[in-house]
Amino acid sequence: SIPDSVGLAIRTPVGTVVHTGDFKLDQTPLDGRLPDIGRLAELGAEGVALLFSDSTNVERTGITPSERTVGAELEAIFRRAAGRVLVTTFSSHIHRMQQVIDLAARFGRKVALVGRSLVTHVGVARDLDLLHVPEGTLVDLAQARDLPRGEVTLITAGSQAEAASALVRIAMDDHKLVRVEPGDAVVLSSRIIPGNERAISSLVNHLYRRGAVVYYDRVARVHVSGHASQEELKLVLNLVRPRHFVPVHGEYRHLVRHQRLAMEVGIPAAGCHLLEDGDVLELDDAGARRAERVTAGRVFVDGKGIGDVEDVVLRDRRHLSEDGLVLAVLAIHQRSGEIVAGPDLVSRGVVGEEANPEVLEAARGAVMEALAALNPESRTDPAEVKEEVRRALRRYFKRFERRPVIVPVVMEM
Repeated sequence: SIPDSVGLAIRTPVGTVVHTGDFKLDQTPLDGRLPDIGRLAELGAEGVALLFSDSTNVERTGITPSERTVGAELEAIFRRAAGRVLVTTFSSHIHRMQQVIDLAARFGRKVALVGRSLVTHVGVARDLDLLHVPEGTLVDLAQARDLPRGEVTLITAGSQAEAASALVRIAMDDHKLVRVEPGDAVVLSSRIIPGNERAISSLVNHLYRRGAVVYYDRVARVHVSGHASQEELKLVLNLVRPRHFVPVHGEYRHLVRHQRLAMEVGIPAAGCHLLEDGDVLELDDAGARRAERVTAGRVFVDGKGIGDVEDVVLRDRRHLSEDGLVLAVLAIHQRSGEIVAGPDLVSRGVVGEEANPEVLEAARGAVMEALAALNPESRTDPAEVKEEVRRALRRYFKRFERRPVIVPVVMEM
């Protein structure tokens, strides 16, 4: 979906390595630039030592539809819409935006951009002559607000319902310049990235509450993939004919299925290598083999620290964000174990102390009861007292189906 994207043919002392990048073999591309299948065949004839190929759509049979096929559905939506048409897609999807702009011009609508990322991408694409906007079609958002709703198309950022994105703020009726009203059409012209399902479902529900008609991939063909399906993947494998093959760009199940697909078209099983992040494949004149793994994965940046955030710290932060914190402070006599002061309880993110003082008061009573049941010797041991306080508060808050982080502070007097 990104103009000027290319695959790589890397010459090495042991042969050519080809990396497809993300691809599909669109035979009717919007910009008229056909995939260079002949070049792939040339590389195959010369001999390719290793092929890395996109695995995202390996579960889909046939061929991925052309970008042009979205146009007919978008045209029908423009034809039906009485109010504004709001379209969201990936900011880098220049060809999709070209179709929206062309349709808006054809139906006599002005186009305004909502979201900084969109403004940046459109500006760069126009400078590079990759996006063509008819004269007078593009207007500022402030201008669009004063036009009749049936004469406006908005292209918005936020296709994945990112927090604070333009479309989310519009759906929540929290945008300064844009309001959705009955009669407006909202088009989610992008796929749902795994992990974003709940956020996008909530977004769609809020748009319906505003009275909009919402189009997304489950109810209308408003998006086609930018990744090759099985027949295209087979074609690339047959054209390149690599000695070794590594499926990339996909979840583990995609890599496995792509490996099987390669073996189906004649790549030897010994030449197919299933690698995960950190795996190393050594390639030389004698063949290919696994080498020692290297460290790979996410590196967390926390303030000025890079890579020094331990898993336990992240776990605690997640726990705090989900269930809150209860701090219990008390003082005990060093010799007798008698409670000299407290316990005082402070909570954050569990209960509102001012609105529900009785909850913390009852929790304090539960701690006092538990400590009273301890034998005198145990009450002189701060570690034992801390553990008993923790247990008592866990039992108490479990009744409310809450599991806050409990921090007992025991001082000896």
